[in-house]
Amino acid sequence: MIRSVGDLLANLAQWITDVVYSFGYIGVFVLVAIGNLHLPVPTQITLPLAGFLIGQGQFTFVPVMASSTAAAVGVSFVFYYVGLWIGEENLRRFVGRFGRFFFLREKDLDKAGAVFDRHDGKAILIGHLLPGVGAFISIPAGLRHMSAFGWFTFYTVIGSILWNAGFVVLGWLLGENWQLVKQYAAIIEYAVLAAFAAVVIWFVVRRWKARG
Repeated sequence: MIRSVGDLLANLAQWITDVVYSFGYIGVFVLVAIGNLHLPVPTQITLPLAGFLIGQGQFTFVPVMASSTAAAVGVSFVFYYVGLWIGEENLRRFVGRFGRFFFLREKDLDKAGAVFDRHDGKAILIGHLLPGVGAFISIPAGLRHMSAFGWFTFYTVIGSILWNAGFVVLGWLLGENWQLVKQYAAIIEYAVLAAFAAVVIWFVVRRWKARG
C-alpha cells in the first residue's frame, strides 16, 4: 500500500512535470487552478517545480507568480459566486450528494465557515494560508454576501501571492531536490502561517508603541 501510494505520487509528479515543460506558464496556470479546486493535483508539486525551472533559467519569477496568482484568484471567485448564488442550504445538499466527486465534504465547508466567523474579512487571507482550507474560504464569503470587489479581492490576492511565492522560492532554493517540498508540505504550510502571524504581531506591537 505504501509503495503504491509512493508510485502514485511519483507518477503524478511526472505528469505535472510533463505538463509544465510542455505548456510553460499556461501549464502552471492550469495546474494551479486545478490544485485550488482541491482536485488531486497539489500546488505543493507544481509551484516548487516552477521555482526549480526559474533557477534553471527556463522560467522567470514574475510570469510564474502572475500565472499562478491569477489561477488562484480566479478559482476563489468561482467559489465565492457558488456561495453567493446557491446559498448554504442548497450548497450543503449538493455537497452531501455529489461532493465526493469533487473531493469536497461538508466538514470542509464547516472548517472554512468557522475560520471566516472567527476572523471576519481577514479570514480570506488566513484561509489561503491554512492547509485544507485555501480557496474554500471564499465560499462562506459568498454565503455572507461579503463585497466581492473590495476587501475580498485584496485579501485573496495577498493570500494567493504569499502561498505561491513561498513554494516557488522553496523550489528555487532546493534546485534539483524540489520534490522534497511535497514530503514536508504540512510543516512548510504551518511555517508560512506562523511567519505571517509573527509579521502581524510585530505590526500591531509597533503601532501600539507608536501611539504610546
